[in-house]
Amino acid sequence: MQDPARQDPARQGPLGQAPGEPVAVPQRAPRSRRGLFMPYILLLALVVLWSAGWFYVRGRAASEMDGWIAREASAGRTWTCADRSIGGYPFRIELRCGSVSLARADGRFRLGPLTAVAQVYQPRHVLMLTEGPFHVEQGDLVGDATWTMLEGSFHGASDGFVRASLVVDAPSVTVAGATPDPIAVSARHLELHARPTPGRFESDGAVDLSLRLSQALAPLADALIGNADPADLTLDATVDRATTLGTGTVARELERWRQAGGSLDVASLALAKGERRLQAKGSLGIDQGHRVAGQLDLRAAGVESLVAAVVGQRFGADRGALVGNLVGGLLGLRRQPEGGAGDASGEVALKPLPPLRLADGRILFGPIAIPNVRLQPLY
Repeated sequence: MQDPARQDPARQGPLGQAPGEPVAVPQRAPRSRRGLFMPYILLLALVVLWSAGWFYVRGRAASEMDGWIAREASAGRTWTCADRSIGGYPFRIELRCGSVSLARADGRFRLGPLTAVAQVYQPRHVLMLTEGPFHVEQGDLVGDATWTMLEGSFHGASDGFVRASLVVDAPSVTVAGATPDPIAVSARHLELHARPTPGRFESDGAVDLSLRLSQALAPLADALIGNADPADLTLDATVDRATTLGTGTVARELERWRQAGGSLDVASLALAKGERRLQAKGSLGIDQGHRVAGQLDLRAAGVESLVAAVVGQRFGADRGALVGNLVGGLLGLRRQPEGGAGDASGEVALKPLPPLRLADGRILFGPIAIPNVRLQPLY
């Protein structure tokens, strides 16, 4: 006989059970917690793979450096990176040298602590920072350089490079052995940039150069020019056959460059020193006597006293100033009085000068050879 509660739906519970009968709860499978740990597992795997990749790149960098140093040593050039260390984990490759030195047949140089950094994901873009100082010995010449900040960068490519730059604050250079008194040059700021010449790098090995030097002081040049004002210099030029230059001796590299037809094509050279202005363009190279040769077309303002000094050496001190001022007047180089003629910006207009030619070891200003001056071989 059936239970009346089971026959009467009105007397059944909400889940179909009879009154007082225990409710049957459905059993669920245990929930997996693997998903909670999956992000951490993936992150750990990524860290392990990244670390392995970083140590691989670090090893390759050290191996490449050792190989390059060995090849240079076999060619007679001994490079030393003192106290070398490679770090920068996890995102950089950072090379540190307590000092860098080079010894070869024609001389040696030494540079203070140096740091070079490249990002792991951009290994061909290298940034360099060095505190200096720099010391070089080349035959009888000894040079020293200091600065407050020096930074360099090199952006390489598979077939050469994209750009190279050097930025220096407060550079100061002294060279002993070239003249009875040491040559000293200092400046407030220097920038040098280089890039492959578009359309000519592959065929001619041409490289564009851009140099900016501000507030430069050179006491020896001041004595010759008769003006102690600081100078600002800008240069835009192209070096043909630049790819023939390497890290060999100066004589060897310059001779290879000369035989390859190398030249320095000056697109713009501008010098401002006090009230004096000079602009030049032209081309320079090396002749068979290993001397600088070529021609520069000049424009200038405020240089009549310098012309007088040059001409005075040829015609004598008594007539030099008179002839120099006469030549300056004929060339239109006389100093403009205050409020005189100039361009729209107020600058004194530059007047063309006779070309400056360097040939057979002589320096010719137009048809006039500068007396008592002979160009010496570079090597």
